[in-house]
Amino acid sequence: MKCSVFIATSVDGYIATTEGAVDWLHTAGNPAANMEKNPDMGFAVFMASVDCMIMGRKCMETISSMNLSAEQWPYSDTHVVVLSNTINVVPENLKGRVEMFSGEVTELIKRLECKGFKHAYIDGGATITSFLNLKLIDEITITKAPILLGDGVPLFGKITQPLTLVDARATAFPNDFIQINYKVNYL
Repeated sequence: MKCSVFIATSVDGYIATTEGAVDWLHTAGNPAANMEKNPDMGFAVFMASVDCMIMGRKCMETISSMNLSAEQWPYSDTHVVVLSNTINVVPENLKGRVEMFSGEVTELIKRLECKGFKHAYIDGGATITSFLNLKLIDEITITKAPILLGDGVPLFGKITQPLTLVDARATAFPNDFIQINYKVNYL
């Protein structure tokens, strides 16, 4: 199964504040910029390329705290699996939208492949790091928001073996965000 990351960070590499907030993503950059050509910076195109999503518990809790309506739900009808070894009950406002999984990531990938899934969107810092350590991530797209947080939740945790990022492509958007796409090359 192909596994891809599509995530935003501050320029200094944080995905959330120390309190877990991500509201800075909506205030960073040039609000007067003309974003007509690509208002979501490629997110809809990316979502159309995946058929399932795997996220971590903290990512799910952040999304749950947003209390998104059906119209605001960013993953449309994509099958969403949440990894957690501590919680096995879906928050009330996410029932019917996500399923919980506890166990080995490699077992989950096998199960999803058996169900016919071919391309997974991997989200959440700890989840991304664990997938990288298992050599499961094929490509990473990082959109850098023009803000320095100084502290927060880093995108990457401890990587257990060296890897290189290759075939870089970069896009600068009118709102001062910069997106970089890499293929992952495990050594």
